Amino acid sequence: MKEQARFIHREISWLSFNERVLQEAQDLNVPLIERIRFLGIFSNNLDEFFKVRVATIKRMIDFRGGDKLFEGEKAKKLMNKIQKKVIQLQNKFEYTYQQIVGELEKNGIFIINEMELNPTQGSFVKKYFYDNVMPFISPVLLSNVNEFPYLKDKSIYLAIKLSGNQPQVQTDYALIEVPTGILPRFIVLPSENERKFIILLEDVIRYSLDDVFALFHFDISGAWIIKLTRDAELDMDNDISKSLLELISTGVDSRKEGQPVRFVFDNSIAKDLLDSIIIKLRMDVDSTLIPGGRYHNFKDFMQFPNVDGPEMLYSKDIPLKHPQVRMQSSILDAMAKKDFMLHVPYHDFIIFVRLLQEASIDPRVTEISLTVYRVASNSMVLNALISAARNGKRVNVVIELQARFDEEANIYWSRKLEEVGANVFFGIPDLKVHAKLLCITRKENNKTVNYSCVSTGNFHEGNAAVYSDLILFTADSRITNEVAKVFDFFENTYRNYTFRHLINSPLFLRKKIYALIENEIKNARKGKEAYIILKINNLVDKEIIYKLYRANRAGVKIKLIVRGICSLIPGVPGLSENIEAISIVDKYLEHSRVVIFCNGGHELFYISSADWMNRNLDRRIEVSCPIYDKDVQQEIRDLIEIQLHDNMKARIINPVQDNSYVKVQGTKKLRAQVELYKYYSGKLKN
Repeated sequence: MKEQARFIHREISWLSFNERVLQEAQDLNVPLIERIRFLGIFSNNLDEFFKVRVATIKRMIDFRGGDKLFEGEKAKKLMNKIQKKVIQLQNKFEYTYQQIVGELEKNGIFIINEMELNPTQGSFVKKYFYDNVMPFISPVLLSNVNEFPYLKDKSIYLAIKLSGNQPQVQTDYALIEVPTGILPRFIVLPSENERKFIILLEDVIRYSLDDVFALFHFDISGAWIIKLTRDAELDMDNDISKSLLELISTGVDSRKEGQPVRFVFDNSIAKDLLDSIIIKLRMDVDSTLIPGGRYHNFKDFMQFPNVDGPEMLYSKDIPLKHPQVRMQSSILDAMAKKDFMLHVPYHDFIIFVRLLQEASIDPRVTEISLTVYRVASNSMVLNALISAARNGKRVNVVIELQARFDEEANIYWSRKLEEVGANVFFGIPDLKVHAKLLCITRKENNKTVNYSCVSTGNFHEGNAAVYSDLILFTADSRITNEVAKVFDFFENTYRNYTFRHLINSPLFLRKKIYALIENEIKNARKGKEAYIILKINNLVDKEIIYKLYRANRAGVKIKLIVRGICSLIPGVPGLSENIEAISIVDKYLEHSRVVIFCNGGHELFYISSADWMNRNLDRRIEVSCPIYDKDVQQEIRDLIEIQLHDNMKARIINPVQDNSYVKVQGTKKLRAQVELYKYYSGKLKN
């Protein structure tokens, strides 16, 4: 069997994942404003895909030629596949948007443009324009400049065609950047007879273009939105005289000038204007141009205003307390008694923040160490560490400066921490630190005792409200002492360390996964029960996939819950008939990584920060943590079983990548995220 028949290319699989996000916008059972916001998520995802993945392919085509292989496929051929799929998704997107607009109108909410304003609304828009918008726009007549204006990556622009009836007036073109970074994209107009109206910022500008160009003798022939996406990979030189902090800062600045990788435009744009822009931008017509509808930068629709009642949104589930954590009691004491696990957003992330706050003022705590990949802009987590440093604790923070699109925030926090005397480490050269670890060291009865948290996701209170992640709280010395070793390694990278419980990449995780899969193969061949259950974000690594195919042939039963990219092809006779795979996309982003091995009837449970991708296994510092507590093991078993039985939001991953939904067996519908909230609510009552 050819290699391409054994794998779905990661780029195509990623587009299939984003199509599942688009399905949420199409789902009539999803509240209406949430459907609009899923359009925004889809758009934002696609932006990042082009900035990073497509940009990399374009670099290969530009520098090495289209016939060179990119992860097993000719780069030019892959680019054409991506272009075809993106245009197909763009058409679905536009159709979905129009459907949603129609549904909004049925509910008395109207998104109107500049041509649909009545006189009262027109007066409101003109006043809004002069009071709020006019000071922030800077029209550029293209005949006045020698070089085409620089188009910023995250901005949208009105491309305007100007003509005139008088013989001396020659056709000209102009550009106006729409100031969405300063002003809201959506302006709510005065209601009329209980009907609500919303206009977009670019249409406010369109309505006032005659005023903008009043000093000229132009007629406005039309104004269309255009948008450019640029290569977002950081280019850092190897100047050893610069600190990593300086190099990353320089790289973030250079990203703003990245090469164009996608040009999106209103497909009704005047052809002469479009041709002029394409020529001046030196765009690749075959692989870079994406025609679309009237509006772009739909990521802004993630903030679409709810001008109606709460039924337009998902009901807000109040984050739950944990049965082992009492409000006025010590969390460290609770950890000392027994391991427990938070499952956010079902559980309240504030419990983790409370732990840090408690440790920051506990006189027996001597040291707090934390890894930081992404944190909130005004992070309660890092503010607690700043408080700890001010209280005389030794604070160690490993900050990953190369967390894509969060570099600037991480640079800011590294400086804030250094100001209060915290020890800030920037990881290991050429290895991103992606592990999610906390270690608290306390003196108890003249002994040093460690308390740890191991998480599948970032210590980020914003993410914890929408990302589904697991955080293990433990005082088990088998785990905590090895977490302490990881932090010691960051400070003393020249030392060798032995780990018997934590499994770390890049040195050990790949080998351990191989060994655990081989153990299941051995047991299956002996006629014993053998299975692997994996919940993960992305399954891409080909060597591991080969191992799973080998396990399949030995009779190992494999069940996969893969939110994003799945390069493995399930359900193919002779290759993967014993492998089933689903993907769940719902109101919360499934982010936890869990694996269960049958192990001859003595199940092994692990949670991890790592996906099964080359980068996580070979080029990042990751930690997989065994779960030893029987109650926590059962909790993980329960949540996995609930997700495996989802028949409302689970899609089948199959060879044709059609994202068909799991069919309801019998009469009972089960939506895993709803059931999990009920499950954890029930634990509080017991």
